[in-house]
Amino acid sequence: MSDLAEPWLPLRGIRVVDFSMFVPGPFASAILADLGAEVIKAEALKGDPGRSYIPVQFETENRNKRSIAIDLKKPESRRVLEKLAAAAHVVLEGFRPAVAKRLGMDYETLKRANGKLVYCSISGYGQTGPWSARPGHDVNYVAAAGALAFPGQWLKAPVRSSLPIADMGGGAFAAIAVLAALKEGKGAYLDLSLFETAFFWTAMRHSLDPNVDPKAHIFPVNDVFETADGKRLTLGILEEHFWSNFVPLAPELDQERFSSDAERRANGDELSKKIAEVIRSRTADEWLRLCEENDVPVDLCVTPAEAAQHPQLVARQALERGYAKFPVWANRRRGGQIRSRTPKLGEHSREILVELGFDDAEIAALIKSGAIGSS
Repeated sequence: MSDLAEPWLPLRGIRVVDFSMFVPGPFASAILADLGAEVIKAEALKGDPGRSYIPVQFETENRNKRSIAIDLKKPESRRVLEKLAAAAHVVLEGFRPAVAKRLGMDYETLKRANGKLVYCSISGYGQTGPWSARPGHDVNYVAAAGALAFPGQWLKAPVRSSLPIADMGGGAFAAIAVLAALKEGKGAYLDLSLFETAFFWTAMRHSLDPNVDPKAHIFPVNDVFETADGKRLTLGILEEHFWSNFVPLAPELDQERFSSDAERRANGDELSKKIAEVIRSRTADEWLRLCEENDVPVDLCVTPAEAAQHPQLVARQALERGYAKFPVWANRRRGGQIRSRTPKLGEHSREILVELGFDDAEIAALIKSGAIGSS
């Protein structure tokens, strides 16, 4: 097989133990796993709660991993924990602050087994500060960070995205920070706040100006509209030449008050309503054909399952074994590889223990004690 046919897996040889749950940490380790890292998902004997709370995302973000079921409250688990840390380059955890220390798997404890360990704690509000112990989930972090203060469409109130912005953004930042720490090569303790992740993104988008225009980031001609057959269509008209290309398709919009970006914004409410009327006059297929023929940015709102059938994603090898792949090519090689499905709870417990040096009698004793679960 030629080099160009081989996937880009720059993290081969990196070992990650992921104690996190739900979305942020597992999303971070999914990125690392896709790029070749060996990821062990360390779960409680009852499993990651994400298995039942959000099974759809659990299935997608835990591919390319092996599962060991371990009860960290059992003293017999200590030896397993030490050996896992000693053999790892990276440890991820997503407990509330102070829980990891109480379980005896905090950074200070594990670095005794591995001085070069990169240890990343992912929490809602960070390990320090007056909100450190506060409970929360993605919608809380996003709201507190200011991300629900501004609308996403011209004539509609702010709404929550279907994507968990703080959770998945936090997972991505965790992966970036882990890679930076590995490059540094000294070992590190990383404290990632999902609230600060949402704040970072929001401040980047909207600035910290208390008097910022709440519609500065949106445009009446860059929005979502409904077609005659009830489908939703997006127009991506920002630049003047795209507006010039679109107006001949809708001559009723060829008015002085819509003739420049400044005029379109000043009269945005009326323009948005008029565009909505225009788009409702034809079917989605008609608009797709007309806009594509006239170089107007247009796309339908579809589901991921529908998007997966698109020739562009097929041509770019964006899917493998029913999963979306890491979305970057490197030197003409597709980044990432789907090597295995999402594991069953404790599916690899025995296999991992053998690799860590435990013999059959020790493994049997660990399972009997309840420190380890095995499928």
